[in-house]
Amino acid sequence: MRFCTIRTNRFRNLKEEALEVDASKVLLIGPNGQGKTNLLEALYTLCYGSSFRTTRIQELATHGCRDFRIEGTYRDERDLLHTLVLTFKENKRIITLDGTVVRDRKELIYNIPTIVFSHDDILFVKGEPEYRRKFFDQTMSMYDPLFFDDQRRYRQILRQRNQAIKDERYSLLPIYDRQLARHGIAIQQQRVRSVYEFLRIFPKIYQEVAQSDSLLDIEYRPSWEECATEEEVVHHLEEHRGRDIKLQTTTSGVHRDRFLIVEGGHPFATGGSTGQLRLASLALRVAQMAYFTAKTGKETVILVDDVLLELDIPKRQRFLTLLSGYSQGFFTFLPEERYADSFETSDRKVYHVDEGGFTLGP
Repeated sequence: MRFCTIRTNRFRNLKEEALEVDASKVLLIGPNGQGKTNLLEALYTLCYGSSFRTTRIQELATHGCRDFRIEGTYRDERDLLHTLVLTFKENKRIITLDGTVVRDRKELIYNIPTIVFSHDDILFVKGEPEYRRKFFDQTMSMYDPLFFDDQRRYRQILRQRNQAIKDERYSLLPIYDRQLARHGIAIQQQRVRSVYEFLRIFPKIYQEVAQSDSLLDIEYRPSWEECATEEEVVHHLEEHRGRDIKLQTTTSGVHRDRFLIVEGGHPFATGGSTGQLRLASLALRVAQMAYFTAKTGKETVILVDDVLLELDIPKRQRFLTLLSGYSQGFFTFLPEERYADSFETSDRKVYHVDEGGFTLGP
């Protein structure tokens, strides 16, 4: 699977032009602020209907504009050509695939599996618990529609339960408790299985790219750690209902689960250097790729945004070697950067980026 063309209109600072990107490796070279990351963002937004940089889709429009359009063509695993279009107009997002409107963005997740490597990925290692929950939920949602459905339904019920608490409609809480328990315990059980499977991949990848004997572990600590069944969760929520009412929110559940990255039983975020934390965040993304492929037999499109700049040449080479299992990769570089020999292939395209314009180069 790979993109063949991409065209944007009034998206960020990008000029309106059709780019030919039908290659396994697409290199975007230019100074900061010229539009390299904006093109990656356009691809990601087309794949998932939302940006990896902002939750406010209206911010993606060119300054002074209120609408934008992204159109891409891609070939699937059977080499069939498809056209995907996202239009944002009059504060409404419309997505079409081969001319048919996509009613549920869930359909996009399994259409073009895409993973972005960005500078902010280091928050998966050293950031607040919500970042690690997001990473593992994203990892599971990429291959498991049932997990995605449980997540969506759980969040909806959680909002309703919290609103009922604030509105003092306490008679509704037993109903919400039962629904929250049903979907929450399913999420918890899937997280347990996935972390166990993920640990077969992640530690070895970190050791290889860091050339270290350090063995990183991931500890999953559920909020409902003492609960293994739906009935036990319902009982737990009943017991702590007074606390929830006092604090005006649901104080336990999978939305408060914790994932810890540890080394020798100690948090890696406090013991590792900045370079080690960066390598661990890269290893997480590579492991996410490998995990997805192991689960589905498919390869992902990857968008690699300036994360190689902090690595020395040997680490960069090892990292790029680990990145071999993808169907198509987009990479951003500064003009003065030395990029590895692994990019020296006939199946590549190099674009020089300047003020939102792209010039095909050697």
